[in-house]
Amino acid sequence: MSAGHKRLKQLMHRGTEFLGCEVAIMGGAMSWVSERNLVSAISNAGGFGVIACGAMNPELLDTEIAETKSRTTRPFGVNLITMHPQLAELIDVCTRHQVSHVVLAGGLPPGWAIDKIKASGAKLMGFSPALSLAKKLMRSGVDALVIEGMEAGGHIGPVSTSVLAQEILPHVSHDVPVFIAGGIGRGEAIAAYLEMGAVGVQLGTRFVCANESIAHANFKKAFIRASARDAILSIQIDPRLPVIPVRALKNKETERFAAKQREVAQSLDEGAIEMAEAQLQIEHYWAGALRRAVIDGDIESGSVMAGQSVGMVSREEPVAAIIKELVDEAAAALESRG
Repeated sequence: MSAGHKRLKQLMHRGTEFLGCEVAIMGGAMSWVSERNLVSAISNAGGFGVIACGAMNPELLDTEIAETKSRTTRPFGVNLITMHPQLAELIDVCTRHQVSHVVLAGGLPPGWAIDKIKASGAKLMGFSPALSLAKKLMRSGVDALVIEGMEAGGHIGPVSTSVLAQEILPHVSHDVPVFIAGGIGRGEAIAAYLEMGAVGVQLGTRFVCANESIAHANFKKAFIRASARDAILSIQIDPRLPVIPVRALKNKETERFAAKQREVAQSLDEGAIEMAEAQLQIEHYWAGALRRAVIDGDIESGSVMAGQSVGMVSREEPVAAIIKELVDEAAAALESRG
């Protein structure tokens, strides 16, 4: 083992201990993409796969976890959305399967959900878009934090990864393991965040074009062709609508989403729907648009959610090769520092 690889192992030690894997690289939870095949492949390659529950109902999640367990004996996690109407039942499914790690995303998790997950014996991870929220999550009993910047694909916040890392890591990294996400496409960036105090990273976009990913060939081709500048943010048409910005490759869908917002805003004006229903309609719209792109291969009228690191995705290759390349790059970067 080279000096760089030894140093990398030391810097990732807290992360690998926490996750129970060999390399502290988590797979980002991407709806329709992060399912049994990709998740098990990431865990089998020494990383840590995470199932994207998204809009799944409890029965579908139950099947997905069982199918993942049949493909790997290594640990993996499940990402749950806090606003899911059946969150309690989804947590019960994770508990029945003795899922080792649960990631709560999409807003501040309710106290009862935190207690329920902790009582099951699972380790709980939460997303922290600001230092104040990081401290709040720690007080609530979250076992580890994920800091995700706006370079990421899908639903994102307004601040870049590099700024969040500087804002949050110095204040919390001694007390709780912190994983960095958003815009990471090469090992040199992994090395830099580890040296700043992170214990590991989370990558989504980089794994979309893995051989084991079930994403449609058209979806993968769009990733391989794209540059960082093609992954743009959705625009909020009406300030009243609770629209979380989404980063995706520019296509006809970008314009269609603007039209959908106008339609929902009109329903609100006419009193036909309440604000909660408006938010649900927007979320369901995204779920359908993403499925059209990922599963059906309709990359014009579907949503091709992608992070800005998409420009570093240049070919289809096995998960194990992606992880090895990231590890070798990180090790070489650390070794060059002397």
